[in-house]
Formats: sequence, structure tokens, C-alpha cells
Amino acid sequence: MRFPLFVDAVARRAGLPTNQAAMLSRAVLQTMVERMTGGEAADLAGHLPDEAGDYLAAPGSAGGPPPAIGPVEFLRRVGERAGVDDETARLGTAAVFATLREAVTVDEFRAMVAQLPRDFDGMTQPIPRPPDW
Repeated sequence: MRFPLFVDAVARRAGLPTNQAAMLSRAVLQTMVERMTGGEAADLAGHLPDEAGDYLAAPGSAGGPPPAIGPVEFLRRVGERAGVDDETARLGTAAVFATLREAVTVDEFRAMVAQLPRDFDGMTQPIPRPPDW
């Protein structure tokens, strides 16, 4: 799947304009990478839709484990990066995870989600597709 198609799917799922869905997609992916080590981030980039890996900032090089953040902080960071309110960040994040679930294999998705704290489960559950799919 090419990144523009990925963004279109996120936009339809979240009911957002395409440009906002693109900003949210980048923000979610970048925030995910902050939670990963260098090798895990490289693996993630290799499993994402074409061009999506280009939007991932390199993880911090502090050498230690990534900082633990919960869903509230994750969404706050996504909202800040994308310049959106809390509800739009939540909706967009759910749409990105649902689209990722379809864009990669089950094992690849599980590997991505395994990098998130257990309390992220609610954000990674599938959300219904819009009726026009």
C-alpha cells in the first residue's frame, strides 16, 4: 500500500480531511518510534506502507530503554505534533492503528503493538470501516 492510499484510508475511517489525516498518521508513527529501540524502529519502518518509513524520526540515542508513556501521554504527543485537539488525536490514532492492522501482516502488527504498554489495547482494537468501503 502506498502512503497516499494509507492516508486516504485513515481519512475515511476518522472522517477527517486528507491533509489532517496525513499529519495525524505521521504524528502517530513518530510517537510510536519514540517508544522503540533503534533496531525495533528500523524493523517498523520496513513493515510500513511505502514512503511511511520516511516520516519516522530516528529514536533517541540515549542508549537506554525508551521512556514509558501511557495512552494519555501518547495521545497528547500525537495531538501536539499534529496540531489537533484531544478528541481528534484519539480518533486519528485509532484510525491509524486500524489502517496499520490492514496494511501489514498479523505478525508485523503484533510486533508493533508489543512495543506499546499493555494499557494501549483499547487504541489498537479495530474500528468499523465506513459504509463506502
